[in-house]
This record gives sequence, structure tokens and C-alpha cells, in this order.
Amino acid sequence: MNSGPVDVLVAGGGGFIGGHLVADLLAQGKTVRAVDVKPVDEWYQVHPDAQNGVADLSLLDNAERATEGAREVYMLAADMGGMGFIENNKALCMLTVLTSTHMLQAAQKYDVERYFYSSSACVYAADKQTDPSVTALKESDAYPAMPEDGYGWEKLFTERMARHFREDFGLTTRMARYHNVYGPEGTWTGGREKAPAAVCRKIAEAVISGRHELEIWGDGEQTRSFMYIDDCVKGSQMILASDLEDPINLGSAELVSINQLYTIVEEIAGIKCERKYDLSAPQGVRGRNSDNTMINEVFGWEPSISLADGLAKTYAWVYDQVKRAQG
Repeated sequence: MNSGPVDVLVAGGGGFIGGHLVADLLAQGKTVRAVDVKPVDEWYQVHPDAQNGVADLSLLDNAERATEGAREVYMLAADMGGMGFIENNKALCMLTVLTSTHMLQAAQKYDVERYFYSSSACVYAADKQTDPSVTALKESDAYPAMPEDGYGWEKLFTERMARHFREDFGLTTRMARYHNVYGPEGTWTGGREKAPAAVCRKIAEAVISGRHELEIWGDGEQTRSFMYIDDCVKGSQMILASDLEDPINLGSAELVSINQLYTIVEEIAGIKCERKYDLSAPQGVRGRNSDNTMINEVFGWEPSISLADGLAKTYAWVYDQVKRAQG
């Protein structure tokens, strides 16, 4: 796994965001080590120019071997998925705290110069997300703490731990709260997929089968914002390189309902489907959006790839996967 010093370690490099980040870092000419718990043939992207290793980073020895010789670390590794997975696997999501803890310890041991932690909008207090016409969430809304049960608590706890590793041990930690990242080369079926990929898959199946019917979780009026992967990759690197010590939102401020999300993809696919609603299905909070005041003030930038443009690329990729899977 470890074959000499590298500029960057991407923990979770076989995942959706990790695969795109590794590609971008390599394109910049950086040396990269990508490590993931999954076998390499299950990685979303495999880049031959990277040092690619398989290891369970929840074990301290593995975390140390992966980290040794890395100048910077992006800690993306987590056991997670879409709302269906998060609501039904709270213990698994919280066990990620072992990976989070051991990676911080390894980074401290080997004097990593900069350490990026990918947190989540799931850290935000649930009582601020009860209305579809939600007021966008600003960074201070994470406290008093009432995060998403399981996954959100692990993320919020690790934010605090990263802060204290900075204060107590001098480790330069940076944190971004991701808001619903989507795009090609990610999970699109199997139960861990997030809403944009699930919507693209359902509509691709409707196009291919000719059965223009859809099942939607909830009443479709719950609202979210969705960030395209290219904005996520750019913003993550920008935040790591900055002087900003506090967690910051990294997400689009383009709020849409789940019904609107389906409509956008239907228009891309050129069909109109009959909708059936499963009110017993996992729905998550009623409304969530990213307040981008801080990222605009600090960087003069915010994620800006439109949902329509990002979904067009995502749908084309998911359609090809569905078509290939059906033979």
C-alpha cells in the first residue's frame, strides 16, 4: 500500500467523491495515494498513476501505514449512503468514528501538513429543518446540537475532534460540510444511492422499459440543494489550502423539491411519468439548504454549476449504466 512519499493521501479514494478528487489531483501533477476498504474492482474509478491500496482504515495500524509519507490528507472515508441507508444503519454510520479517530492520530504521528475532513449538512439541528420553505442553514446552526441521528452525530463529533487536534496538537485541520454531492461515476443502485442518482435511475428505467410510472419516497415536497461533483472537488481543495479553521458549508444554494428534481430529469429524458407516493419510505428532514454567506465572504466563490446542467451529465451516465446492466 505504501510505496514512498506522496503529495496527497485520499482516504476513501475508491469512493464517488474520492475517485473524482484523485483524478483532479493527478491532473495537477501531484503524487497521490488512494486507499479504500473496498476491493479495487469495486472502486468507482481506478487511476493507474496513483498509489492504490486496499485497507480498513478503522484499524490504527492500517491508518498509520496509509498516512506515512503523505504531505496532505483528504479524509473522505465513511460508511454512508443516501437517506434510506442512513436511517436504517445508524450503528454502522457511527462506527465510522473509528476511522475518523485513527486517521487523525496517524496524521498527528506523521506530521501531516494539512488535513481535510469531509463533514456533512447532516450535522445541522433537526428543529431548523422542519419546513420545505426552509431558511438556509448557516454554519452556527449546528449548535445547540441536534444532528441527524447516527450519521450526523458521528460527523459533528469528528468536527470537534479535528478542532481539538488542531488546538492541542497543532495539526492543521480544515472542514467542509458537504450538501448532497452528486454526479457521474457514483452509486446509482443497491440502496446506498442518493436522490439525484436514484431519480436518474428510475427515469432511465422508465425510458428503457416504456412503463412511464415512478414511485417517489414521501410526498415529494421535501426540499434539498444538490452540489455537482466538480464544484465539490474545487471547493474542497480551496478550503484545505485556506486559513479558515472553522467548518464551512460546501453546497449549492439552489433549493428544489424532490418533485421538481423528478421534473428536471423527466425533461432531460423527454418523458412524463405517472407518480405514486410512498409516504412510509425514509424522507429525512423536511427541508435543507446551504447558506453560502460565509463561503462567498471568505473565498468570493460558491458552488454554481446549475442543477439542470449537472443532472444532464449525471442522467446520461446513469442511463448508460442501466442499459448495460439490463444487457
